Amino acid sequence: MNLTDELAKERNRAAAERTLMAWIRTCLSLISFGFGLDKIIAAINAGRLNNHGRAEWSVRLVAMGFVLTGILAMLAATVQHRQMLRRLRREDFVYREEPSIALATAVCIALIGILALVLLLAGALAA
Repeated sequence: MNLTDELAKERNRAAAERTLMAWIRTCLSLISFGFGLDKIIAAINAGRLNNHGRAEWSVRLVAMGFVLTGILAMLAATVQHRQMLRRLRREDFVYREEPSIALATAVCIALIGILALVLLLAGALAA
């Protein structure tokens, strides 16, 4: 193995670390947003005399979707990171296409958005 190959592997390892750190920030944001959404709605409902349970469960459902998406994306990013480091340690490193965690996360967030829209429409029609 020559120096050029070793330096290339080191750059790839550093890139994998930066990618994992970006996923940590993204997942922490998703989890925090879901948790915060639930707590904000709970605080608003605590100040009301009329507490509508319907609105509370729908917001809680959307909040759980954000938290679950953050957890699953973090698990997937961690597994992908470990696989990449294992591949980099090998002498016969070959690039291969990996499933896109970003695409899966985007689809999950879109589904949460669709669920939120449906819940909002159902609430508006029931009012």
